[in-house]
Amino acid sequence: MKIIIQRILASATVVFLSVGLNYATTLEIVSPEAAVVGYHVLLIIYAIQLLVFLISYALKTEHYYDLTGGITYISVMVYALYQNELQDRLDYRSIVLGSLILLWAIRLSSFLFMRVKKVGKDSRFDKIKTNFTRFMLAWALQGFWVFMCTLPAITAIASESKEVDYFLIGGAILWVFGFLVEVISDRQKSKFNQDPKNKGKFMSTGFWALSRHPNYVGEVLLWTGIAVISLPTFSGWQYLALISPVFTYLLLTRVSGVNLLEASADKKWSADKDYIEYKKKTSVFFPFL
Repeated sequence: MKIIIQRILASATVVFLSVGLNYATTLEIVSPEAAVVGYHVLLIIYAIQLLVFLISYALKTEHYYDLTGGITYISVMVYALYQNELQDRLDYRSIVLGSLILLWAIRLSSFLFMRVKKVGKDSRFDKIKTNFTRFMLAWALQGFWVFMCTLPAITAIASESKEVDYFLIGGAILWVFGFLVEVISDRQKSKFNQDPKNKGKFMSTGFWALSRHPNYVGEVLLWTGIAVISLPTFSGWQYLALISPVFTYLLLTRVSGVNLLEASADKKWSADKDYIEYKKKTSVFFPFL
């Protein structure tokens, strides 16, 4: 019973934290109509998670988890841009932010969904998809992930319009670089795993020779690019939105990414001399560090 209460409280905490951050970052918004967009985005994010969670729990499946994350990103960005258009405030920065996030969401969610369908399952959910509160927490955390990643962009879209500047150009370049790193890394890994000769082996070529998790490096870089593009529109408490790329880094390295994959790899290849050497000479995350 205690652990159930803890999971419920954890789920509630991420929702209330989202509400608190949203309130802080809407204090300087140019109009009440624009400020309301942030609260509507919150409702959209967590309503989608709740609906698909209940369906997925009833079916005892995790197949729609990643796809739902992508659909949520797409929904909130389309809504925010549409509201900007209705208020006659749609500018180049908003269009760039929306387009970049939509492109990323479509690519990643479809990639992850097809991967799960091909493999047949997502091993992360083996023990939790039959436990109501544990599975619910995973969906609540996904909602928080969507909120935190889109926070700079939503804040910028709802803020006062700014002309094209070096922040927009530089942030877009950083986003493109991170996106390419992520896409190429994923394709290299997929191609490696599809080769029967590599069954049971670890990958140490291409970008994977520079970092043990280059796809996650690309993820952090592209969301940092989104924050850079958004930065000139911030004032006051809105600078809290800059926590977004830091959150992404901590999420990928401490919660649901690197730590789990590293533990799994160590379990598989702890006796493999080549793997031990690979770990010694290859950075766990950022190359050359």
